[in-house]
Amino acid sequence: MKRIIGVSIFLLSLCSTNLWAQPGTNTAKSNQTILTIDGEEISLEEFETIFKKNNRDSVISQASLDEYMKLYINFRLKVAEAKKLGLDTVAKFKNELAGYRTQLARPYLVDASMLDGLVQEGYNRLKEEIHGYHILVKCDPSAAPSDTARAYQKILQLRNEVIAGKSTFDEIAKRSSEDPSAKDNGGDLGYFTAFQMVYPFESAAYLTKKGEVSMPVRTKYGYHIVKVTDRRPARGEIRVAHIMFRDKQDDANYSKNKIEEVYTKLNGGEKTFEELAGLYSEDGSSNKKGGELPWFGINKMVMEFEDSSFALKHNGDISKPFRTSYGWHIVKRLDYKPLASYEQLEKEIRGKVQKDSRAEKTKNAFLNKLKAEYGYTQNDVLLDKLIASADSNVFNGQWKPKKKLTKGVLISLNNQSFKAMDFVQYINKKKSNRNKISPFDFVSNEFKNFSNEQVLKFEDSQLEAKYPAFRMLMNEYRDGILLFELTDQKVWSKAVKDTAGLRAFHEQRKNNYLWTDRAQIAVFTCENSNYSKTVREMLESGEYPIEAIESEINADNQAHVMYDTGIYSEEDRPLLKMMDWKGNGKINAKDLDVNGKMVVVKVIDFIPAGPKKLTEARGVITSDYQNFLEESWINSLKQEKEGKIVINKDLLYSIH
Repeated sequence: MKRIIGVSIFLLSLCSTNLWAQPGTNTAKSNQTILTIDGEEISLEEFETIFKKNNRDSVISQASLDEYMKLYINFRLKVAEAKKLGLDTVAKFKNELAGYRTQLARPYLVDASMLDGLVQEGYNRLKEEIHGYHILVKCDPSAAPSDTARAYQKILQLRNEVIAGKSTFDEIAKRSSEDPSAKDNGGDLGYFTAFQMVYPFESAAYLTKKGEVSMPVRTKYGYHIVKVTDRRPARGEIRVAHIMFRDKQDDANYSKNKIEEVYTKLNGGEKTFEELAGLYSEDGSSNKKGGELPWFGINKMVMEFEDSSFALKHNGDISKPFRTSYGWHIVKRLDYKPLASYEQLEKEIRGKVQKDSRAEKTKNAFLNKLKAEYGYTQNDVLLDKLIASADSNVFNGQWKPKKKLTKGVLISLNNQSFKAMDFVQYINKKKSNRNKISPFDFVSNEFKNFSNEQVLKFEDSQLEAKYPAFRMLMNEYRDGILLFELTDQKVWSKAVKDTAGLRAFHEQRKNNYLWTDRAQIAVFTCENSNYSKTVREMLESGEYPIEAIESEINADNQAHVMYDTGIYSEEDRPLLKMMDWKGNGKINAKDLDVNGKMVVVKVIDFIPAGPKKLTEARGVITSDYQNFLEESWINSLKQEKEGKIVINKDLLYSIH
């Protein structure tokens, strides 16, 4: 269905490339009124913002400004009508708008400059791959301070042992690391790059020089020390095909002998790589595709396979046989691509940054900035007393500190205050089952969450006042949702449901919906002129039903004649232009040559030009009826506001 300009303004705002910009207000433009409708003033800033958002690539002229102003007035009139009818007070509208606001507010509730820096940092790290080893001492994120200190002292002691050279890093890892895989690999992580390890671990690795061991770093798994043994430029991604033979327990030489046999065939040129993969490779997931594997980069394949693949320098190069933990392989390079540019990867990296733990870095920086801006203070004495009063009831929602504690102010924020009771209620709603942490530590940790939540809530409440771009964006969404709902009631759904009105509209305008001359025809496409002659004779004799002619001729071969029928105009079926067809019973005197086939046409029924029935053009008639309803609605709204619409033409034409 056709959507009107108001909704177009709304929808275009959704995909605007400037949605997340946070410009300062233009005070002069925000104080200048470009349009007044029944006392409601629209500023130059608001109109110009929407105009330019929807006319980015257009040449601005007085004519284009006038035309857009007409559309914008229609838009404002409809929105005003929606508000008059109270559509902005219903729960459905409020819930929908609240959902949009939550989404739109997110970019404003982070430190944008720090986020940009982390995106750039992520890309810079993707340019380099690190070979690292690690030793882990486990420590739960919610561990008690005493357990945390013990874990830290242990990892520090292991680091000192490494630095002293009493044992090698891998020996110590096998003996003391609490990573289960270390017993076999000595803590070897292979090569990795950005976003493949948790952020604190990644940072420790990238900040450690080749050959050195990092200081202890805390992650959600515990404490680590990292040894960097190599750093190399990013390998990019590669696409290869392979032939593989799996090791067999009862025959140690099976896979080696088979791969060498195939390698000899390959060098002898007996068959192509793809043919040999299909015939011999024991990788069932790829052998039917000539051995082709999906694109892969670092840490996607076992190291031997990865190294052998990236060692191939040109497309089409083939490796010598090599062994992995799966068996023996030969690899053929199909394609390669280096690390993409920052511009190509920025959106993807930004998404990863916002999802992983490094997002906490931007969140904490933003919170500290807001706390300073809004004069945040907390009553540490009262907080300490609350923590000391914590018992096991904090885990089941039954915590009840003494009343004299809960009456005090715990947090102050921009002339707002939150009492200790607010925090107690917050804790009791959590109802945590965490039993690995003491009640004191639980309350202490939850206070951080509580205080941060209050700061962010307050900032969220200030967005419209602080950021004109956000305020105008919310206005667009609000007006767009209202307009959509009201237009559906007045135009779209009404046109579909009002069958009597639709019939009357069609009856009054039936000459606007006309068929041209048409005919119901039978078309016989014949293999050659012999069959077309037979078809013509059978048609002229009248002894055979038209629909039976095809099967009669095609008794021995279905390809002799093809038959179809339908109602067509010359535009629908151009072959009609090749004959005199306007009349019942006509048959083309000579064969029509269509793409080398002989065609015979019989006119079963000639249908002169005339009006279309409603059922024959319901789609276009319904669309026109919607336009009629909308135009009538707009005219009635304009009549109500006659003399109450004032445009400041000087301001309008100042837009450039």
